[in-house]
Amino acid sequence: MPAFKDDFSDRQQNAAAARKAMLEKFKSQPKADDPEVQERIAQQVALAKAREDRIAAKKIQKETERIAREAEAKRLEEERIAAEKEARRIEGEQALAMLAEQKAARDARYAARKARKK
Repeated sequence: MPAFKDDFSDRQQNAAAARKAMLEKFKSQPKADDPEVQERIAQQVALAKAREDRIAAKKIQKETERIAREAEAKRLEEERIAAEKEARRIEGEQALAMLAEQKAARDARYAARKARKK
């Protein structure tokens, strides 16, 4: 392992110099009341407001589309139910007509049998 040539005072001086450089770095930054900083903050606020507006508009559009889809689905369901009711009604009418035909045929057979017996 190579010998470490820095002693404690050198390391202490290096640490102090690093702290001083960091302090100078922060001191050189513009303050909050600087016009450039305020302009940048105003731009950020405007961008955030525009972003919120876009998000709100998109949310409203999605909600409107969802409501339209639900209304369309409800309309289709009502049409399907109406078609089923109509099909059942027609089926019932056909069943009644068939029963009437069967009864008429039965009555005709009965009448024919009676006529033969006389």
